[in-house]
Amino acid sequence: MSLQPLDTPKKDLSFKTACWYWLKLGFISFGGPAGQISMMYQELVEQRRWISEKRFFHALNYTMILPGPEAQQLATYIGWLLHGTWGGIVAGLLFILPAFFLLMIFAWVYICWGELPVIAGILYGIKPAVTAIIFFAAYRIGLRVLKTPWLWIIALSALVAITFFNLPYAFIVISAGLLGYWGSCLYPTAVLPLPINPSLSSKVSPTVIDNDTPLITTTATTKRDSWRWLSIGCLVWLVSIVIIIFYYGTQHVLSQMAWFFTKVALLTFGGAYAALPYIYQAGVMDYQWLSAQQMMDGLALGETTPGPLIMLVTFVGFVGGWQSVSAEHAGWMGILGASVATFFTFLPSFIFILVGAPLIEKTQNNRAFTAPLTGITAAVVGIIIKLGLFFTYHVLYPQGWSGRLDGFSAVLMLIALWGLFRYQWNILILLAGCGTAGVCISFLS
Repeated sequence: MSLQPLDTPKKDLSFKTACWYWLKLGFISFGGPAGQISMMYQELVEQRRWISEKRFFHALNYTMILPGPEAQQLATYIGWLLHGTWGGIVAGLLFILPAFFLLMIFAWVYICWGELPVIAGILYGIKPAVTAIIFFAAYRIGLRVLKTPWLWIIALSALVAITFFNLPYAFIVISAGLLGYWGSCLYPTAVLPLPINPSLSSKVSPTVIDNDTPLITTTATTKRDSWRWLSIGCLVWLVSIVIIIFYYGTQHVLSQMAWFFTKVALLTFGGAYAALPYIYQAGVMDYQWLSAQQMMDGLALGETTPGPLIMLVTFVGFVGGWQSVSAEHAGWMGILGASVATFFTFLPSFIFILVGAPLIEKTQNNRAFTAPLTGITAAVVGIIIKLGLFFTYHVLYPQGWSGRLDGFSAVLMLIALWGLFRYQWNILILLAGCGTAGVCISFLS
């Protein structure tokens, strides 16, 4: 049954009203991209009636084939539709700023007091739950994407390539895109477009942005406008990275982060879980900004905060910056590291929307465009499974294969898997329960 709208929308929806909504969403957007998109659907389509169902899913289709966090990009897109360029920029910023400040605070507390029994116990209990959530994410994405044998082959090939041959993440992504394109050329039904199956109907009162509403005058609508915003975005990126290199040099941790997180933003097809192996490989193994244990703790903290899970980069940037200098400058460098990591991760998302949305509003789905990205999303399933296997090893055997099995973590992970797959437990409740169990066992042991 469809939700009733709060009231009949006004065509002159104020910018202030929209800003308050985006800020509120930034504080309550738990549950990952699926939960965040569901929140926006229920409020913006069903209740507030700010946008029609057709326009909402048209925007969502575009964001799902982009690299980066689709929920944040969707908020930016809808803000752009409602109030033009500045509406999109403000909506996208307010969606992530609460999580940015919360994660910086959590990272500071973690570094200074992470060894306290209560905090250590919470993290100990949360890690098995996070591992279960990763496997559940692979299942949910696979259920939606792996609709043909060809896509299954791509997913399994990606799993084998990254697990047994340790091939670079970028190589796997590019190869999956080519396989998706070739598959669609050889056999048109080998690669199906990502299905969007809304479960609710919104046949109620009129909307602010309905199916036929033209773009407002403050919204860029031409190819010239798109090229202008592409130029501005690239210039902002170039000036920012030149300033960092000028002050700190090419080998400084901030320069490394600026370049690396730009690549993350351009390669994270399939959401944050697909990017985690890439971030782990660089942050832990290549640049050694933080340890594997700190990366797992950061993911656990990221799961407990609102906003996109890719906000984990804020934690990585803070810890990496903090640990790169002496104690008297650690706090300042931690803030700079978090800011640089977050800025260069999300800047491309704003460019994608401001440049691409005007063109997408005028086009229909093109198989030649979506097939490679569907292939990449299939590969993401295999990559996420590899990440789950990696976390399982570190959670169950914290001392390595030569050490003993952590029985408590094994039981907790099995319970979490059972609850997620059998009953679709709420993630926040699951994390709270596992964190509480971890505190209890840490005090008893």
